[in-house]
Amino acid sequence: MSSDASPAPAPVTLREVAAAAGVSVATASKALNGQGRMTAETRERIRATARRLGFRPNSLAQSLLRRRSFTVGLLTNDTYGRFSLPLMSGVSDALVDAGVSVFLCNVEDDTRLAQLHVEAMLDKRVDGIIATGKRIDRHLPVDLANLRIPVIYAFTQPDPGAIAFVSDDAGGARLAVEHFWRLGRRRIAHVTGPASFAVVHERAQAYRDVLTEKGLPVMEPLLGSWSEAWGHEAVAKLFGSGREGVPDAVFCGNDQIARGVIDALRERGLGVPDDVGVIGFDNWSIVAEATRPPLTSVDMNLAALGREAGLTLLSLVGGQPAAPGIRKLPCRLVVRQSCGRPLGG
Repeated sequence: MSSDASPAPAPVTLREVAAAAGVSVATASKALNGQGRMTAETRERIRATARRLGFRPNSLAQSLLRRRSFTVGLLTNDTYGRFSLPLMSGVSDALVDAGVSVFLCNVEDDTRLAQLHVEAMLDKRVDGIIATGKRIDRHLPVDLANLRIPVIYAFTQPDPGAIAFVSDDAGGARLAVEHFWRLGRRRIAHVTGPASFAVVHERAQAYRDVLTEKGLPVMEPLLGSWSEAWGHEAVAKLFGSGREGVPDAVFCGNDQIARGVIDALRERGLGVPDDVGVIGFDNWSIVAEATRPPLTSVDMNLAALGREAGLTLLSLVGGQPAAPGIRKLPCRLVVRQSCGRPLGG
C-alpha cells in the first residue's frame, strides 16, 4: 500500500554547519557554545549559518559536556495552583533565556509523595530545586537540606540558613490602608482570615500602625475564614442595627472575603464605593475582575518573586555565592473601581 507521507528530514549536523560556514567542526562548536577565540564576525557568521540551516544542538550531549541537565524542579503543595502557577511563570521567564526547563511536581501534603518526587528529581540530575507552597509559614512535607544541589524557597517557610523569597505582606497592607486615607476615608475596618496564619497578624499590625500614625480610630480586626461567606457575615457585625460609627472603608484579607463584603453591602442598600470603599488582597484576577464593581486589590507580585528566585538559583548553579536569608519583595496596589475617587474629587 502506497503512502503520500514522506520521511522526516534528518536533523542538520554540526559537521554540515561547519562545512557551510567554511570552518572546522571544532570552530563551529566553540562559536555556538560561546567559547574559543575568534572574531565577532566569524562567530556571528557561524551562528547565522546554523540558524539558516535549522541546526539544533544535541541537548543530551551538551548536558554531558557541561555536567548539567538544564532542568530545574519546582516543588509545591499548592494543589490548585493559586500561588504556584504565577510564581512558576516568573521562574520560567528567568530561566528560559538560559535554556533551562522547569517541571512542576505537586506534593500535596503527603510526606511519602514529596520524597518520591525529590528522589525522581535527583535521579534526573536536576540542576536545582525551587520549593514553594500555599502559605509562607509552613514547611513543605519533605526535608530539602543537604541535597548537594542548590535549593531556593519561594512563598513557603525555608530551612534555617537557606535562601528564601516572600512577599512583604505588611507593606502590602500599608498600601491598602494608606490608599483609603488618601481618598478621604476615615473609618477603616479590617476583615481577614484565620488567626492560625502568620500573614493575618502581619497585615493586621500594619493596619493598626497606619491608622495610629494618621490619628484615626482603630477598629479591632475581624478574623474568620478565607471565604465569601465570612465576608458576608462580617458586614452584619460591622453594620448591625443601631451600631454607631460604621465604616466608610473595609480592607479585606483576600479577594473572596472582599467579594462577600461587597455583596452584603449591596443587600443592605449601601453603594460601593460611594458609601463604602472596599480593597481586597491577592489580586486574583478571576475574582477581582469579575466582582461588581471590579475590586481594587493588593498584588503580591508572585511572578516577580518567582523571577528573582529563578535568577538566584541560576547564579548558585553557575558557582556564584548568595547570602542566606529571607528576601521580602514589595507588593503593589492594583486600583479598580471598588474604592472610589477622593471624596469631593
